[in-house]
Amino acid sequence: MTPPEPALHPDLFLPTPEDLEFLTPEELAARLHGLQGTLGERLGIQLLTATRERVSARMPVEGNRQPAGRLHGGASLALAEELASIGTWLNLDVRRQVGVGVDVSGTHVRGVTGGFVTAEAVLAYRGRSVMVWTVEIRDERGRTTTLARCTCNVLTHAQG
Repeated sequence: MTPPEPALHPDLFLPTPEDLEFLTPEELAARLHGLQGTLGERLGIQLLTATRERVSARMPVEGNRQPAGRLHGGASLALAEELASIGTWLNLDVRRQVGVGVDVSGTHVRGVTGGFVTAEAVLAYRGRSVMVWTVEIRDERGRTTTLARCTCNVLTHAQG
């Protein structure tokens, strides 16, 4: 049995290559914001800037806490993977390729109990079939809370 072809989220509106040349990072982030029914939406992730090499966003701590009252490490890693996935998509021909997270790891170095965290993902390696992103998450005072790395595979599917 043939596995199903990878599919983009049905509401995903990705920019054209021309858009990447003419939109500011903030305009591009606004264009990508608001995907319905995604984990990013549920976590309250708000994109701030997006380029092929760098993506930033913020996320509320409220609603994303562990029982001890601090930001949940899983929410931080979901934020990291969200940014790495979006950054990967910006480097693809989305008519025939899709990027999927295959590895995410992080070290949580400081707890956060309120406000927002801001994350910045930076493309560390860009290959034809894999991209690696480093992600730093900071609290409202600019202190590092999590250092993460996310690897995305690039899958190619037949054109329809």
